[in-house]
Amino acid sequence: MSDDTPDGLLGASDVRELAARLGIRPTKQKGQNFVIDGNTVRRIGRTAAITADDIVLEVGPGLGSLTIYLAAWSRHVVAVEIDDLLADALPGIVTTRRPDLADKLTVVHADALKVRELPGEPPTALVANLPYNISVPVILHLLEAFPSIQRVLVMVQLEVADRLAAGPGSKVYGVPSVKARWYGDVARVGVIGRNVFWPAPNVDSGLVAITRTQPPVTAATREEVFAVIDAAFAQRRKTLRAALAGWAGSPPLAEDALRRAGIDPSIRGEMLTVTDFAHLAAVKYPHHL
Repeated sequence: MSDDTPDGLLGASDVRELAARLGIRPTKQKGQNFVIDGNTVRRIGRTAAITADDIVLEVGPGLGSLTIYLAAWSRHVVAVEIDDLLADALPGIVTTRRPDLADKLTVVHADALKVRELPGEPPTALVANLPYNISVPVILHLLEAFPSIQRVLVMVQLEVADRLAAGPGSKVYGVPSVKARWYGDVARVGVIGRNVFWPAPNVDSGLVAITRTQPPVTAATREEVFAVIDAAFAQRRKTLRAALAGWAGSPPLAEDALRRAGIDPSIRGEMLTVTDFAHLAAVKYPHHL
């Protein structure tokens, strides 16, 4: 991708004027923080490495700050927006600012946490400025629902970005870290300051990239692997022998399963990789073999 910038991107005054004209007041409840800085949009777009072959899924497009850039560089953008006003307004905003991109945008008025089908060709990339309160569930749901997504670049709360990218042994390594790795390689690839948003949030943001890989080889299903992950971190201060007692049926049964999976029962869940959890789940569910 060259550094030539597609025009039509929204600046701070554009965002405020559009919001005022449409009667839109960003709410914390919906986690709405609109990007008002074109350079940040360009940075996200370049980091996502979108190509002319990509079908991009965008969640929470808002007033189209990022949408316009994505439409300019990709084959098509499917934007999922839950807000009634924003979903209705987005096609008109894009058409007004970049008439040449009007045919490259499809708006789906829906809750991203419930979407399981999208119009047109399957998405190849997920790029979004995600509402902080639902960012992890949205990422995991869409990766599960759309196996065609090969790359993810999302802007989330910095703390969430660190959790997603954390490795075993880290204090912030937990359920999001492990489950994200079921789908691919995860990395924090940037930090975004607060002043590029309107209204400005009270925390910084981080860019997280996920590149899809094959999940660990296991006889267990994804749901079974995720169940043992949830159990291990529900009481993260406890040893796995204790934390997995409910999942296995008793502490001795948990210890037996752990030993058969080649895992020390006295360590904590934060020391295990997603492959370890996949092996452990397979021990409990041999009927799949």
